[in-house]
Amino acid sequence: MKTLIAASILNSDFGHLEDEIRAAEKAGIDWVHLDIMDGHFVPNISFGPHIISVVRTITDLPLDAHLMISDPDTFIPAFADAGVDYISVHIENNAHIHRTLQSIHAHQCKAGIVLNPGTPIESIYPVLSLVDYILVMSVNPGFGGQEFIPQTAERIRLLAEKIKHENLTIPIEIDGGINATTAKIATDSGAQILVSGSYIFKNKEGIQFAVESLR
Repeated sequence: MKTLIAASILNSDFGHLEDEIRAAEKAGIDWVHLDIMDGHFVPNISFGPHIISVVRTITDLPLDAHLMISDPDTFIPAFADAGVDYISVHIENNAHIHRTLQSIHAHQCKAGIVLNPGTPIESIYPVLSLVDYILVMSVNPGFGGQEFIPQTAERIRLLAEKIKHENLTIPIEIDGGINATTAKIATDSGAQILVSGSYIFKNKEGIQFAVESLR
């Protein structure tokens, strides 16, 4: 598959959210990435289904929701109803991850599994057959604008090898500190979906330049 660019609106100007999304769409992004934080699982609060329903009216691009929340099962129906296409959940806080992934599929969304930087990649091996994509965090989640953790490249490479060995087709998404330099590191290692927020929406050269440079 071609490399996809998912623009995270966490660091966009919410006072001009529609303009920001439309500019990113015009620049050629493939997905809109939604960082959902509850102040418990991660030390920050972002937004919920209501804002997503507004985003859904702005763009027809796929909406990719990354749930950094303590009780994702409770909120999956609301996010699905708000119009998301992809929902990813963390392995770290879920003792019943199979049920959560099945719930995402039951609500007609693609299901992703997320790995924090300090989580062994082997922890997701038992559910590889249930997921549509893997989101590898290259920063500790909670805040935008952080620097890419270099060791992430090796984690992506090992995951890509495991996926190939199991004869699976699961794209790897990478999130955290993605810019024109780290995007190449990530894709060379095997990532196929690049999440970028600050680099796109706070780029001094503009959104169009940022997206083109990621390409």
